[in-house]
Amino acid sequence: MKNNQHTIVSPPKLFNPPFQPSSLLSLILFFAFGLSFGILLTFQLKNVSFDFRFNEFSPSSTTANPTTQNLGLEHFIHPLKTNHNMSDEELIWRASMVPKVTKCPYKRTPKVAFMFLTRGPVLMSPLWEMFFKGYNGLFTIYVHSSDLSSNWTESEHSVFYGRRVPSKNVQWGKVNMIEAERRLLANALLDFSNQRFVLLSESCIPLFNFSSIYSYLINSNQSFVESYDLMGPVGRGRYSRRMHPTIKLHDWRKGSQWFEMDRYLALEVISDKTYFPVFQNYCNGSCYADEHYLPTFVTKKFAARNSRRTLTFVDWSKGGPHPARYTRNDVTLQFLEKLRSSNHCDYNGRKNQTCHLFARKFTPHALDRLLRLAPKVMHFNP
Repeated sequence: MKNNQHTIVSPPKLFNPPFQPSSLLSLILFFAFGLSFGILLTFQLKNVSFDFRFNEFSPSSTTANPTTQNLGLEHFIHPLKTNHNMSDEELIWRASMVPKVTKCPYKRTPKVAFMFLTRGPVLMSPLWEMFFKGYNGLFTIYVHSSDLSSNWTESEHSVFYGRRVPSKNVQWGKVNMIEAERRLLANALLDFSNQRFVLLSESCIPLFNFSSIYSYLINSNQSFVESYDLMGPVGRGRYSRRMHPTIKLHDWRKGSQWFEMDRYLALEVISDKTYFPVFQNYCNGSCYADEHYLPTFVTKKFAARNSRRTLTFVDWSKGGPHPARYTRNDVTLQFLEKLRSSNHCDYNGRKNQTCHLFARKFTPHALDRLLRLAPKVMHFNP
């Protein structure tokens, strides 16, 4: 027992050994080595983290999204899809961009944007399918449907498949109808090849074949926004004095909402921050913004570029707030021929008998006769 007791080291001697200068030097060297190693390790870990993040988003990374690797000029100038999550403000800002360099770095074939402002599906879609057949690459289609609860779909083989733009509710005669028109224009302007823009309804039909309408629009040196000064309650009577002084009474114009315009004017319409807010604030009640905003804005700012007439025939002869509707019994060969050449108008400074390229309002009951007569009268490809 005594031997064992003498071999036990007491705590004070274990933790308080005699001070030695060599021990202090060793401690300093160990501390310096540890500090250096820690700094070096931290630096290396930061580089690894940075390289990981950089490679994660690098186009050459094997983990990168493959859909972003081949995005080039074609995707920018010809968006393939109409769906997006941009707000109206973001969409209009994006669509209003104009290249500073006017010469295109690619071969551009001008296209016509056919923009359908509808409540639901395009009622005359089978006729339009016949109209567009064989002309891919010369047109684009955009559909704004105010019936947000509608689940209508088109066949994958239809020209209307996937062409519905992000839409909002639209009320007849309200300012939100102009907002929808601007929304359609902005979506169509995203495609740089779209040079002419036509607004149509679900009840519109074409009166000529595609090649005739395409040539008429692409070769026109003016836009087609109907505009006229009308006295009385449904003309100047709708003007609000609160619009003064931005819009004066003698500036006030009326016209059809169904327009056709070139790219220059389309850009001006969506970029308007002066006159459109006035309509948003003061054109309500019986004002009917869709009949007055574009006629007033275009005449005040761009009258020289506008023909002041519409290309869409509408029959108002029966009176009332809505135009005449055409059913199956109305559609005859003679009736269609009359719509195609019933007036005289100016086209590029010359008299012309082709004044209307489209017509409305046709009911679904008229579709079967239209499909039968279109190849003969409008010379569609059967």
